[in-house]
Amino acid sequence: MSDKPGDKKDESSDKADNQELDKRAQNAIEEARMVLPGIQALFGFQLIAVFNQRFPQIPAGQQLLHYCALLLVGAAIGLIMAPAAYHRIAEQHSVSRFFIQLASLMIAISMLPLLTAISFEIYILGHLVLDNDQLSFWIAIAMAAFLASLWYGFPFLARSVIARRRTKN
Repeated sequence: MSDKPGDKKDESSDKADNQELDKRAQNAIEEARMVLPGIQALFGFQLIAVFNQRFPQIPAGQQLLHYCALLLVGAAIGLIMAPAAYHRIAEQHSVSRFFIQLASLMIAISMLPLLTAISFEIYILGHLVLDNDQLSFWIAIAMAAFLASLWYGFPFLARSVIARRRTKN
């Protein structure tokens, strides 16, 4: 170890940087933990639905749509769980900026198949309850738009506002 004056400063800077990375990684993991139980519950209900007495009464096209929704929820689960698997295998004893970016990106991407699956299921349920395919379609589209605005539109807008505030200060 060198006795140069800058070395202690570099060590404390590295330690602070590592602590910040650990905190950000923990936040990303917590986000995934918050989303995963809801997605898993939806997946379970989707699996059970095919054993319901009314399922065979649903038109074949809507049964296929339900299957597609099930696959989309499976994809969302995979995307949510992928960062943990990556960390466990590739970066087991460390946290990198890449891991944090990967986790954040995969969590954000996972919401797209999830909102699509939810919209598909709303359409199918609307067909059963409302007996009006056109109304069911527009309600499903409205739900997709609502979820997309909450999960993507609002965060991107907030990021833009925050960035503008930072440049003013």
